[in-house]
Amino acid sequence: MNKASAFCGHGFDNTWDESVGLVLQVLDLPWDFDRDMWSCHLTKQERTAVSDAIERRVAGRVPSAYITGKAYFCGLPFNVDERVLVPRSPISELIEHGFSPWLVTQPKRIMDLCTGSACIGIACAYAFPDAQVDCLDVSADALAVAQLNVDSHNMDEQVTLFQSDVFEALPQNLSGTYDLIVSNPPYVDQQDIDAMPAEYHKEPMLGLASGEDGLDITRQILREAGTWLSPDGVLIVEVGNSGEALEAAYPDVAFTWLEFEHGGHGVFMVTAAQLQSREW
Repeated sequence: MNKASAFCGHGFDNTWDESVGLVLQVLDLPWDFDRDMWSCHLTKQERTAVSDAIERRVAGRVPSAYITGKAYFCGLPFNVDERVLVPRSPISELIEHGFSPWLVTQPKRIMDLCTGSACIGIACAYAFPDAQVDCLDVSADALAVAQLNVDSHNMDEQVTLFQSDVFEALPQNLSGTYDLIVSNPPYVDQQDIDAMPAEYHKEPMLGLASGEDGLDITRQILREAGTWLSPDGVLIVEVGNSGEALEAAYPDVAFTWLEFEHGGHGVFMVTAAQLQSREW
């Protein structure tokens, strides 16, 4: 991986950890694999499986999560493949802290917009077991993966999936009912798309690209989210490197930019009152 300059950006930040994770998962071994077992010999079938996985990762530039079919988010396992982005959002830290101090009360209804694998929505369901969580995505392929994860986490009664172009397919009776809308939408601008390492081009472009400045979907979210939020509701959106473009596009808006202990940037919060007080 080092010799081939493989890029680590899908749940790992160095080639050693990703190599360990890839081999252990291909062999179906636990992360805390006993050191006394390190000298064990692999069968021919196991050696072939490891060799094939390394070849796909190094020569094919395929992210490890797509090779193993699994990724972790908020400490939870999720099924992933080339139909969805590999989970890696810093929003996980907000979920683990219960979105404190931004939520005034325990949420009754949460929306995970542009859900992909549904990792954010399902993690929110664990964090707020009394809340109903609605997960929206325009991609039928992504929702098929999301359904696998809803099923594997036994969340059918708490998590509902909608195929929807942003808010388009939501029933009108849900207007004003969401205490929290959280979204990791497509937000990569064209310049970053052109410069991305090969590993990112293995992911669905539908989940990454969002126009010349990366804000096409975010603009629509800002225009329409106020309709769906409850009076004390909040909208939290990840825009990554497009944060600078967002502030330039809305210089009069006081976005609250959230900070992270474990790395990450480009996530903002606005309140229902802010969204409803102006034309976007």
